[in-house]
Amino acid sequence: MKSMNFLENELYKEDIAYVAEIELPWHKMQNKSILISGASGLIASFFIDVIMRKNQSGLNCKVYALGRNVEKAKKRFSPYWETPFFEFISHDINTALEINVDSVDYVLHMASNTHPVAYATDPIGTVTTNIIGTNNMLDFAVKHNAIRFAFASSNEIYGENRGDVEFFDECYCGYIDSNTMRAGYPESKRCGEALCQAYKKQKNLNVVIPRFTRSYGPSMLMTDTKAISQFIRRGIAGENIILKSAGTQYYSYTYVADAVAGLLTVLLKGENGNAYNIADEPGDIMLKDLAAAIAEVSGTKVVFELPDDVEKAGYSTATKARLNGGKLKELGWTMKYDVKKGILRTVFILKEKD
Repeated sequence: MKSMNFLENELYKEDIAYVAEIELPWHKMQNKSILISGASGLIASFFIDVIMRKNQSGLNCKVYALGRNVEKAKKRFSPYWETPFFEFISHDINTALEINVDSVDYVLHMASNTHPVAYATDPIGTVTTNIIGTNNMLDFAVKHNAIRFAFASSNEIYGENRGDVEFFDECYCGYIDSNTMRAGYPESKRCGEALCQAYKKQKNLNVVIPRFTRSYGPSMLMTDTKAISQFIRRGIAGENIILKSAGTQYYSYTYVADAVAGLLTVLLKGENGNAYNIADEPGDIMLKDLAAAIAEVSGTKVVFELPDDVEKAGYSTATKARLNGGKLKELGWTMKYDVKKGILRTVFILKEKD
């Protein structure tokens, strides 16, 4: 099959249109500018697609897309590369950022190692991106008079469920064994949130914190080693789904269109200093049932295999991490795609892309 751009896929265009047409105070972004780190990632790239779609109907929002790999970015954002409302900036966020503009209205820090092999093979980079990188982005936001800063946080900040709740609300604090390599990701995300609060207090920066669940969708990176990403990759290749545990882990998952709808809701309607879970019960599923759902869609089956040492070192120790999305729903957000519908769309879009 011929290779195709995401934006040519009808289902993907439907997803972009759905988010672009959600009733939100879009006027807050009219003739404004956004700088977004981790631009080529799952959520950030979809977010950029939505903004560029809105620009076709007059939003006139300039996107500064920050990333490390120019070639990868040029391929992903080729439809926008020469347009006046898109500019790619090649930069490592672990160093201070300087661009030749007086102001940037919104700063979204989306860059992070977000999958198990990266946690295990680059534990230093995992921590520094979430702390040094976050500090650099916050400092940039202050110096460039940003209206609002959004820090992409994670369900992992909650740690392990202590067995006292079914769902994590935004105030929950579970157990993390901080004296381990694997703690680097959740602890540094916690530190990133604390930095946001420090800048809010000391520099009067307006901050919001969207807390994402295990997100997935057709814009996922093919290098991602999260279990759901491995399942999807094998499914679209027509291979059996390999489950490397008993699969009893019970987690919240969010399809990328719903995740970006949540991000936009937090960005445009969230309260200064607040964190919001982007999750709802239709996205909750046990890992074994997730594997079975992807196998069913793909016409394959689930097989069991032991993980190697690198994979095992990067795995989350949490066995139950279901998030309460009630706070975000009060702002008007709703989950459009339950996990099985989201999986179906992802597999169909990626199969056609290949």
